[in-house]
Amino acid sequence: MYAIVEIAGQQFKVEEGKKIFVHRLEDEIEDKVEFDQVLLIEDEGKIIIGEPTIKDALVEGKIVDRVRGDKVIVFKKKRKKGYRIRNGHRQNFTQIEIISIKEKAVKKAAKKEEVKVAEKTVEKVAAVETKVVEKKPAAKKATPAKAQEKAAPVKKPTVKKSATEKKPAAKKPAKGKE
Repeated sequence: MYAIVEIAGQQFKVEEGKKIFVHRLEDEIEDKVEFDQVLLIEDEGKIIIGEPTIKDALVEGKIVDRVRGDKVIVFKKKRKKGYRIRNGHRQNFTQIEIISIKEKAVKKAAKKEEVKVAEKTVEKVAAVETKVVEKKPAAKKATPAKAQEKAAPVKKPTVKKSATEKKPAAKKPAKGKE
């Protein structure tokens, strides 16, 4: 049995009894932690895929240790310029041992209750449907004269410009040398 879990923004494949390294968590050593962002569970060939997560699934773990990763060397250089920079970095990790992968059984009992509640709501809806009141007729329509006034937009009168008000005459082309 294994699961795909999202922990601290990264996805991990976890199995019961395995130890994984995740980015530093705030909890103390020997604390139990629970992860509810389960994306997939595989159990003896049966695969459950979440949309995006599986509701009521839970992965329990125990914080074992806090460690630092291997040193990563960052070296920068620009040719012919004499520019060289050498930096190192060690990432902080938390080691977690996976205790159990499970789907909560509490919801299975709740499903039976949900079915009973759903049956009651169906009965209530059926009772309401039998008491449906007919709708009142629609309001009176506008009179034809008023409808014509609304339909025809008002046009503004156009004013013609006289010849003097028109655009100025085009400029004469400049006389050039021949």
